[in-house]
Amino acid sequence: MKALIIIDMQNDFIPGGSLAVPEGDKIVPIINNLQEKFDLVIATQDWHPLNHSSFAENHSGKKEFEIIKLNEMDQTLWPVHCVQNSKGAEFYSELNLKKIEAIFRKGTNKEIDSYSGFYDNAHLKSTGLSGYFKEKEVSTLYFCGLAAEYCVYFSIIDALKEGFEAILIEDATKAISQDDFEKAKKAILHAGGKIIATSEIK
Repeated sequence: MKALIIIDMQNDFIPGGSLAVPEGDKIVPIINNLQEKFDLVIATQDWHPLNHSSFAENHSGKKEFEIIKLNEMDQTLWPVHCVQNSKGAEFYSELNLKKIEAIFRKGTNKEIDSYSGFYDNAHLKSTGLSGYFKEKEVSTLYFCGLAAEYCVYFSIIDALKEGFEAILIEDATKAISQDDFEKAKKAILHAGGKIIATSEIK
């Protein structure tokens, strides 16, 4: 069975949000149409506490987008975004939620960031997404959403490590940096993933 994973289509990642992905709203009609081609659709949701360690404002003297060492890992410091129960954390109003069977939240531990829908960045804690798909005998995962070179990319890499076939739907995602997205696409192919267009999904 195949499933569609919609990554972080939340207000703060849409133009006008605190960590907006350029043209992030443009993929919403594509994602809404895509959902009709899948029996199983799930979504991930960034869900940070206000004191999250990835927020620049929680580090005195540090600026947004600066990179620091946190728990022995490189950590980009972000603007405050997707705070639990905030308007910015809500799914974008134009996104059709009717077919979404389950929502997996990530980034809830203030000490560590979590780009992937499967694990935090240190792979210390699972969201349960892998077990959920295996229980439903899903073998092929299709990915769309935001942002292409961060949460979408890391989710695909973890899916491949978990033994799933992982496919990026390129025209159903948007990146913060096009250069970084090109690198991410090469890494996905190198890891055994696939990249397709929505027109290729029957």
